[in-house]
This record gives sequence, C-alpha cells and structure tokens, in this order.
Amino acid sequence: MKKRSFKKFLKFVGLVCIILLLIFGKGLIRKYVINRALGVYYVFKGDRAYHKHKLAYSIQYYTKGLEYFPEHYTAWHNLGNIYVVYEDYYSAVDAYQNAIKHNPRYAMARMNLGIIEAEKLGNFDEAIAQYDAIINLRNRIWAIPFLFSNKKSSKQNRGIALYNRGLAYRGKAMFLPDEDRELELGLLRKAAESYEKSHKILRKNSDVLFNLALTYQVMGDYRDAGLNYCKAIALAPMNYDAHYNLAVLLRRLKRYKDSMDELEKASVLLSLKSDGEGRSAYVFGILSEASHLYSKYGANEIGTNMDIYNTDNQDVNVKKKKKKNKKQKDENELIKFNSSTGKIMPAEDLDKVMIKNFKVCAGMDYFKHEAEDDEY
Repeated sequence: MKKRSFKKFLKFVGLVCIILLLIFGKGLIRKYVINRALGVYYVFKGDRAYHKHKLAYSIQYYTKGLEYFPEHYTAWHNLGNIYVVYEDYYSAVDAYQNAIKHNPRYAMARMNLGIIEAEKLGNFDEAIAQYDAIINLRNRIWAIPFLFSNKKSSKQNRGIALYNRGLAYRGKAMFLPDEDRELELGLLRKAAESYEKSHKILRKNSDVLFNLALTYQVMGDYRDAGLNYCKAIALAPMNYDAHYNLAVLLRRLKRYKDSMDELEKASVLLSLKSDGEGRSAYVFGILSEASHLYSKYGANEIGTNMDIYNTDNQDVNVKKKKKKNKKQKDENELIKFNSSTGKIMPAEDLDKVMIKNFKVCAGMDYFKHEAEDDEY
C-alpha cells in the first residue's frame, strides 16, 4: 500500500514539474534547446558551404546560426577566416575575438588573431599577447594508446606561437625610429630568444633558422647569423633568400670567394622563379662586384694586407685541397658520357646531385672557426 502511494506521489511531483516548466521555463527551453538546435543546423550548412569554397553562402549561414547560438566558437573562427580572404581584417579580428571569448583555450583562433594583428594591422603588442597566451596554455593531454594523442599538436602550437612571437618582436623593432637603437636591440634579442626556443620544438623547420639568422644579421652578430643561415640551407637547400642573404653577409666580412659561391647559387635559384627577372640584374651586379673585389684583393694584395688575409679564405691547406677535389668530383657527377652516341648527357640523378651541392654552405668552416675561438 505504501509502495503504491509513493509511486502516485512521484507521478504527481513529475506532473507538477512539467507544468511549472511549461509555465516558467519557456524561455529556457527556447534558449537552450530550440535556439541551439537551429544554430547548429545553420552552422552545419555554413560548414558545408565553407568546405565547398562558397564563401558568400558561408557568411550568410554562419551569421544566421550565430544569431541563434552565439557561443558557437568554431563558427566564429571560420567566419574570421572568411573575412581574411576578403581582406576585411577588422571584421576578422572581431570574429576571432568572439571565438576566444567563448573558448579562451582556442589556440588556433588566438594564432590567427595574432597574425592579423601583427602582419596586417601592425598591432604588435596585441599579437604578442595572443602568442604568449598560447605559449602559457597547459592543455590536458588526452591519449588513447595506438589511436590518438594531442600531446604532439599542443607542442607544435607552442613552437609555432614562439616563431610568430619572434616575427612580431622583430616587426615592432623595425618600426622604431632610428634613434631608439637600444630599444630596437632589446626587441631583437627577444625575437632571437623566441626563435631559439621555437627551434628546440620545430627542429626541422628551416624558416625558424632563416629568421633567426636574419635577426642576428640585423643585430650585427655576424657569426651567429652565418651559422644559422648555413643550418637553414642544410634543411632547405633551394631557398633563394638564405643563399642571397648569406652572400651579402660574406661580402661584408670580405669573404669574397665564399660570397661569389653563394651568389652563383642564388642566381641559379632566381632563374627558376617565374618572377625572378627583375632581381636578376641586381644579383648579377653584386656578383660582378664580388668577383672584382676577389680578383683585386684575393689575388694581388693577399700577402701584404693582413686584415684581408685574416678575413679572406685563399690560404689553401691540404684539408681544403681535399674539399676542392671532392667538389670537383661532385660536379663531375652532374654529367655522363654516352659511349654509343658519343654525346655528353646529364646524369639521371641530376636533381639529387644539385641539391647535394646546394646544401654545402660557403663560409661554414669560417663561422665554426669563429665560434670555437669565442670559447677560449
């Protein structure tokens, strides 16, 4: 009897709750059930249009979906990406900020916001703040053995944020007036520190090393600049900018022969670019100047000008002769003689040999020697 009465009581309480919910909870039902369902539906349609590159339709669907479900942070993020395509950077910033507002741990939205703030709007401090937020994030590591782990992606995000922070610090330094040299050097040191930390994570990324080298070059630290240009070239031997910047650096150090070697590589790579014609004359002009300086100082005044002797690389020893012979051997691998036709033909592995030759960094021994001297 008691059990039956208890069941009746539960039914009565449930009925009362339903009546109260219908009377007083219509707003809650609409907000958290109906509106969210409509929002998810329109965002889904926006996602489909987004992946089909129908961006105008995507904006319409995302905007409609966010009216119903404004907390949908991925819709805000995708909307920001679309505005970037249309070069509407202020609308993109607003969209990314909304994504971060509803999910402060959304690293990708912070990354994209930082890039737009720094590279398009020149708001370097705001960009640095976003990158710092990503660097300081301590994400929970989720892992299912042999299936999934977010550990690597979290680490990669930190590495990319450190790299972008380096770009922002260097960009800020470049916009300072000339008289603020001390402040400029301070920002460049922060940029170099960010690149160094990024390199520890993104060890195979040549862009990190290239920008680290460029920063050291602007700071006047030519030894570290040369070493990092060489490391960048080893990872990406067909990078025109790395070879060209290294050539300019070597010319400044009066390493004319090494500078010529790098300029020759740069000119070859420039010839492969579709937009390289305008710069070719400039590169060849520098190459001609370096050749003239080499013939003037390297051949004639090497015995009397000790300053040039200490910075040029014409003092050939046995070790360097061996390297020269090895280089000659590599060049011979580029061609082969066809005995049946009597013609000289390119080797089948021409590309491999070319890349191998381009990996050899002129001046590497010099920069290493300078680094070893600093240790004593």
